[in-house]
Amino acid sequence: MRILVVEDDAPLREAIVAVLLEDDYAVDEAAGGDEGLYQARQGVYDLLILDVMLPGTGGLEIVRRLRLEGSRTPIMLLTARDSVADKVAGLDSGADDYLVKPFAVPELLARVKALLRRGGPVGMDGELRYGGIAASPKAKDAFVDGTALHLTVKEYELLEFLLLNREQILTREQIFDRVWGFQSDTSHGIVDLYIHYLRKKLAPHGRDALIQTVRGAGFMLKEK
Repeated sequence: MRILVVEDDAPLREAIVAVLLEDDYAVDEAAGGDEGLYQARQGVYDLLILDVMLPGTGGLEIVRRLRLEGSRTPIMLLTARDSVADKVAGLDSGADDYLVKPFAVPELLARVKALLRRGGPVGMDGELRYGGIAASPKAKDAFVDGTALHLTVKEYELLEFLLLNREQILTREQIFDRVWGFQSDTSHGIVDLYIHYLRKKLAPHGRDALIQTVRGAGFMLKEK
């Protein structure tokens, strides 16, 4: 799962990123509000962690804009302000959680896991399940009826993204940015190639039809 951390305090941002990486999350970061808003708008993140006070576009304004644009990505706000009024303002903006600095690492991780479970098909054990497929973020592999699919890293990341956004259309651009990254030198055609690879590994288990091609739009994981 991929998380975006937007925090202008470099030591704190680096500490948060390190903790999340250690817990096996993929993490991107931004130091300012404008950069953070741009990255958040790409629609490739499973969770946003935003500081309220940011240079450029502030955290609350980022939340408001994303919600007005229809984004449902879970958002956690970080702030040094702990008054009831500040918390209400944060939640009223459309944020899902509000964590006051300084905070303990176990609390941060617990809240991250809770928000990810709320935002997608994530079980208490951390596995993603849909249509008879169970994907394990820890193992970086997926299983059908207990049989491992033996996915490559990119195949797993592609399937995970589809599972997290099941029954929603994902464009080739969104998939490319999520799995290969904005700075990748390869072309968007690699998305179709890896969709083919993934269907081929699901086919012996009768699950390849779950990955549907939506003509002119992209791909969707959906049971017929």
